[in-house]
Amino acid sequence: MRAVALRHEICDNLRLKFIGAVWHMTTQFSVAGVELELLRYPAQQESNLQAWDAADEHLLKSLVESEQAAVPTAIINDSFGALSCGLSKLNPSWPLFVETDARTSFLGTEQNHGRNQLPMDNLQWFTSRDTLPNHLALVLMKLPKNLSYFAHQLTRLSQVLPTGTRVLVAAKAKSINSALLDIFAKHLGPASASLAWKNTRVITCVSDGKPRPLAKEVTWAVPEYQLEISNLSNVFAANKLDIGARIMLDNLPKGDFKSIVDLGCGNGVLGLRTAQLFPEADIHFIDDSEMAVASAKANWARNQLPADKGHFYWDDCMTHLPEEVQPDLVLCNPPFHQGEAITDHIAWQMFLDARRRLKDGGILHIVGNRHLAYHVKLQRLFKNCTTIASNGKFVILQAQKK
Repeated sequence: MRAVALRHEICDNLRLKFIGAVWHMTTQFSVAGVELELLRYPAQQESNLQAWDAADEHLLKSLVESEQAAVPTAIINDSFGALSCGLSKLNPSWPLFVETDARTSFLGTEQNHGRNQLPMDNLQWFTSRDTLPNHLALVLMKLPKNLSYFAHQLTRLSQVLPTGTRVLVAAKAKSINSALLDIFAKHLGPASASLAWKNTRVITCVSDGKPRPLAKEVTWAVPEYQLEISNLSNVFAANKLDIGARIMLDNLPKGDFKSIVDLGCGNGVLGLRTAQLFPEADIHFIDDSEMAVASAKANWARNQLPADKGHFYWDDCMTHLPEEVQPDLVLCNPPFHQGEAITDHIAWQMFLDARRRLKDGGILHIVGNRHLAYHVKLQRLFKNCTTIASNGKFVILQAQKK
């Protein structure tokens, strides 16, 4: 009961400081002599998910057992820094080149290095659009959920890795099959999987030294709104308008909006449409994915919208949004997964951030799967919630800050 009371108190204060939310969370990482304390980002959140998985453990265990030397190493898709912290713990001067598309991964890695008093001067940071150095001797990866994005990452590696460079990719055993190994062969080089350990395997791919060209950009139209859209590889809805966005576009709110946030913007289609409907408004695009923000920015230019009215932020919800931005409308199509984990804590943080940043009288307008019951959260936070539209799968909800 105390846990429930604490959670309600925090919600009423409208602060994302869920001190009691780590009640069941495992934070002590221990494998092959490597001991760490690891938390997801942000550290205080309503989630009992741990900051690593067995695939992280398997990869570090393999490196320790093989007595891997501290060579220039790229780490790709390290969710919250388990791999980079592990290698820094083994050798504080291990040269690491960390690539991520997720702002929460970047911030989580910083957080966990600090928590474990590990140096960070051995790390260099890269987004998934930056070119990695060509002197890498080893690459460590976690298999992402999006295989098109994974193929893109392998292709980029093919352009910089010397022949014979090993790429070790950790994944759940059930995710590894002949089709996945074919992706390696097509985009980087031959690959084989290890024996299973804790239901995970480590795939070893050896670069064949043959650079592959990147896939051509795919552009598609939304003719009913006179929009042209393009996505980078790690952005949801690769070449068509997803059905959640479509019902949202058909039911956008009416009003005299001057400052609008497209929160979790993806390719930016919601913000682009509001720019057409409210030409005097400033539109702020925010996403945890750097590729999403880049896609939204490119789509803003592609559709010839005013350069001074579009603003773009690679951020964890609205954590670092400039204080002067006080929207009167927040649009949101919240994700209900983070990597492989199914979770609603990201939606919860989005709603809290929206309630904190909206002007008095401002509106949060969201779309979500019906079964997620977002109306319960909105009613608790805003003390009001209206159903605007619904179909068999989705519901559009609106809450007003009063």
